Amino acid sequence: MAMAYGEQTSLSERKRRAGQRLVVGLAGPSVDPAFRAFVEAASPAGFILFKRNVEEPTQVRELNRELASLVRPDSPALLSVDQEGGRVQRVREVAWPPLRSVGNMDHLPSTEQFARALADEVRALGFNLNYAPVADVDSNPANPVIGDRSFGRDPEMVARHVAAYVRATQSRGLIACAKHFPGHGDTSVDSHLDLPVVEKEWPDLVRTELVPFQAAVAAGVGVVMTAHVVFPEFDEEIPATMSRRILHGLLRERLGYRGVVISDDLEMKAVRGRYALEQQLDLACRATVDLFCISESLDLCWEAFETLVRLQEGDKAHDDAAIDSLARLRTLRERFFLDAPPVPPVSLVGTLEHKTLAAALRARGGDGEA
Repeated sequence: MAMAYGEQTSLSERKRRAGQRLVVGLAGPSVDPAFRAFVEAASPAGFILFKRNVEEPTQVRELNRELASLVRPDSPALLSVDQEGGRVQRVREVAWPPLRSVGNMDHLPSTEQFARALADEVRALGFNLNYAPVADVDSNPANPVIGDRSFGRDPEMVARHVAAYVRATQSRGLIACAKHFPGHGDTSVDSHLDLPVVEKEWPDLVRTELVPFQAAVAAGVGVVMTAHVVFPEFDEEIPATMSRRILHGLLRERLGYRGVVISDDLEMKAVRGRYALEQQLDLACRATVDLFCISESLDLCWEAFETLVRLQEGDKAHDDAAIDSLARLRTLRERFFLDAPPVPPVSLVGTLEHKTLAAALRARGGDGEA
């Protein structure tokens, strides 16, 4: 007698797979009981820290150590942060310049030197994944959210530096993440606040937005982050995070990317409150998103976890998608966590050598203006 669908996978296995689709943030500089209870129940794939979680370097490293200890040892945690430089850096012992400063120099050895030094500091803080580099081309001067976070306005130049940054970062044992696919550079709206739409024709998108991401894929980038942006030329209905045409069709098939895809934060107003969470997760899983980032809301973490379990229970396609995502995640962990280089001492953070390098980069490349 054949088993009915739903009997082929246990509930505990579906819960394990659902938890492994989440990267979650916490409210303060320490683990509170409510957050600990969620982690014990869901065993998420990893964690993300923000400025609110940071007091000083030793505390950050200890917090990362504690977070790592809360999850199953057979699925070691992704310990992640947005440490780009410039206005987006959560630990500010060194005033690292924005990517535009090194892009202005257009000198690949300087980009590589910057990426290696920053990667060493990020690993010394206990992280193993940095959401950098920004691979967006700053093609819209009115863009309120990208600007000097991008290497520049020329797609080929940006692509060269993205590839150099990825290789240099990952040579130090830190996973790099190219963001925000397929490109957030030509928006005039901040996706933290509203849903941007990029009204560009196919040839322009291919010549501009996709070029740095193709370079990141060729350089072996470990993770790609999606954009909560609508590209009507690719998909008129929904933002890239939820679009199979964009993520499966463009990123995986056209660009040949086989690695892990993570959503931008699900708490951003481009998506939260605009689409039901079940719709977001349903479409994004079908689009081949592997990990979902939730920056702080514990209620949203629980809802996402329970929804991901329920989706698997209701449709074999979601079981299959979860299995595929866990396989990609396992490959990422094996690539970066087995035989990883030693973690630098926390005393490396904020050294005179790094402060001198940061100042020199700013002096040669400016503070990020084009």
